[in-house]
Amino acid sequence: MANIGDYGATYAGFDWNTPEYFNFGRDVIDAWEADRPAMTWLGGGGERRLTFGDLARSSNRVANALGEMGVGRGDRVMVLLGKVPEWHIILVGLLKLGAIPIPCAPQLRSGDLKFRAEHSGAVAMISGPEGIEETEKIRADVSSMSRFVSVGAEHEGWEPYEDLTRSASESFTAEDTASNEGAFLLYTSGTTKHPKGVLHTHGYTHAKRMQARYWLDLQEGDRLWCTSGTGWAKSIWNVLLGPWSLGTEIFVHEGGFDPAERLDLIRHHAITVLCQAPTEYRLLAKTPELREADLSLVRHAVSAGEPLNPAVIERWKELHGLTIYDGYGQTENTLLVGNYPGLQVRPGSMGKPSPGCDVRIIDHEGAPCPPGEPGDLALVPGIPVLFEEYWKGADETAAVYKNGYYLTGDRATRDEDGYLWFMGRADDVILSAGYRIGPFEVESALIEHPAVVESAVVPAPDEDRGSVVKAFVVLGSGYEPSDELARDIQEFCKGQTAPYKYPRKLEFIDELPKTTSGKIRRVELRQREEARVGG
Repeated sequence: MANIGDYGATYAGFDWNTPEYFNFGRDVIDAWEADRPAMTWLGGGGERRLTFGDLARSSNRVANALGEMGVGRGDRVMVLLGKVPEWHIILVGLLKLGAIPIPCAPQLRSGDLKFRAEHSGAVAMISGPEGIEETEKIRADVSSMSRFVSVGAEHEGWEPYEDLTRSASESFTAEDTASNEGAFLLYTSGTTKHPKGVLHTHGYTHAKRMQARYWLDLQEGDRLWCTSGTGWAKSIWNVLLGPWSLGTEIFVHEGGFDPAERLDLIRHHAITVLCQAPTEYRLLAKTPELREADLSLVRHAVSAGEPLNPAVIERWKELHGLTIYDGYGQTENTLLVGNYPGLQVRPGSMGKPSPGCDVRIIDHEGAPCPPGEPGDLALVPGIPVLFEEYWKGADETAAVYKNGYYLTGDRATRDEDGYLWFMGRADDVILSAGYRIGPFEVESALIEHPAVVESAVVPAPDEDRGSVVKAFVVLGSGYEPSDELARDIQEFCKGQTAPYKYPRKLEFIDELPKTTSGKIRRVELRQREEARVGG
């Protein structure tokens, strides 16, 4: 039986029960049985298995070593590592120390790193080989950052992680951090010029067990594979805080995405709970290997980041009997809305509000919208999963609160049964000849065409209609761009959704621009269209 039981009863009776003081390293990692499996890692160095005892001892070494270097409570520390166990160990060690980790995606370049370092006042950088060269380019320009630790590489001016931790003690008394004290500084995907620094508290690290228990539905004996990269919030949620709060073993694969290999690893490593990006589910749905794959041990599958198209959900259900439970959240909060076990999944719906999250659809005055009427997706604040503030951004923080609500910046509708339906970012909604068109509904129609692997829909300026729908389309293998194929896709789309929504313009593209967290940067495509007309 699913952990959530009766959704209505669980939602109504939920309490965060946030303690006054909480330290994830002490109260979670150190508290589990030392021999309890925590991680299976597969990478270039072969396979490694770690217990919670291994994590406790190694993170104590990290805390001692960094403390000796002068890193202390409240200090910000940038961490740029790929999918390696040291990422987890270092983050736990920093939390024990009371320092504030800043996870950085390996794809970041020197300009990105310089902005984060200067904006946060980071005192140290801990990096694998992938980040050292880029850090060296800006090292002399960032006065606050004076400590540099290399992991898995040697470089002049950097302290080797292996040497520092080898001589450090395995005993450490974690700081007794208050739940309202800063714990993580997470930078947004950067759909605007500069990303915002989102400060989360130690209460947030305690609260992540909610989505692990109810959305991931983690149970004794599970092995979770969340394929998220290390540089964004989803990895903090589902590769660190959530599963380990419940004592769940995680599987981590250092390699990239290969459809056939992905399916084989799921079988070989006995994955029972699978969490993938929407793009990965889409690509696997189009690959012939999915039909023959052995996914018999997978009992639960989830997706978040971008809404998952109904056709993809139906394909997985048809071939393997797996329902993919889609969810919605932000760097600033948690999984606010989700499809939960026990609830009937309505393909295309975001689901219902998560336990502990009072999510509403409101108009511009803050009044509730009636069923079916589009409005702002808003949250009643005052819960531990909602961010503390935008770092050095008092005006930006104030701007997302209005009429007693936190505004997500997204638009949605609510149906008669309380299910929420995503329309898009407030600035992504297309106004065409008086119609309001959400990009997701058009993209959901496009993905059902056999040639389409991925798409993004934006407004294109039009003299008569103000704007028209334009689709950027990524084709699957075996298909070549042509005017004939473009017309075929357009006609197909007319049959899948209201004709006024079909893309009057269509452009084939090799890949869609995305943020470091994998979200489609529609703003970039929209600006491209505006520049094309303006130029």
